[in-house]
Amino acid sequence: MAPFLSVVIPAFNEEKRLPQTLNTILGFLKRQEFDSEIIVSDDGSQDGTVAIAQEKLRNFNHRILITSQNRGKGHAVRQGVLVSAGQYILFTDADLSTPIEEVSRFLERLKHDCDVVIGSRAMPDSKVEVHQNFLRELMGKTFNLIARAWAFKGIHDSQCGFKGFRGDVAHKLFSEQKLDGFSFDVEILYLAQKHGYRILELPVIWRNSAQSRVQVLRDPLLMFWDVLKIRRLHSQ
Repeated sequence: MAPFLSVVIPAFNEEKRLPQTLNTILGFLKRQEFDSEIIVSDDGSQDGTVAIAQEKLRNFNHRILITSQNRGKGHAVRQGVLVSAGQYILFTDADLSTPIEEVSRFLERLKHDCDVVIGSRAMPDSKVEVHQNFLRELMGKTFNLIARAWAFKGIHDSQCGFKGFRGDVAHKLFSEQKLDGFSFDVEILYLAQKHGYRILELPVIWRNSAQSRVQVLRDPLLMFWDVLKIRRLHSQ
């Protein structure tokens, strides 16, 4: 039986990047033999993000979720996952730094022997074609070391915005997930390991987008604080 795939895209003020991203994803999905849906989860955008999504997706199976105020990426992804209907679920960043074609490899593993498959920029076979600047890469590596020490084990890159799940597993994890900010990936992986789900980290192609939503001075401190809260949030 062909799989049904839900693609969840969190979006905050993405009117410039979203048109090309949706064109690319639509083009890919329309070529596949399996059924699919696209869920754009808007996170309080003040620009034309919602209108663009409505126009681009009007002839495709889709849902557009609207949050009245900016709550954070974790909240946007959670909302999208929880309304998804797919047998398999992928969430991808609105900048599409990892090409959508990579999902084919993810689906093969999800269908056979994995519950969660995450993209990685930090494995020997990863292809980082456009790098972040030195400071951002250093912060990312440092953050992952902290997360490995405090929240999960054996994962090289928790923050790549390209992750796939079996549908039932995603609904279980995101129904328990509580962090609204950028550290939600760490929380999801913590919960996945806590529940004993089979996690696979796959190398992916990745091209940095210069229009990152992470604020260099503010967000790393908030993310670090959130990581320290994860165990307490799920202590029972």
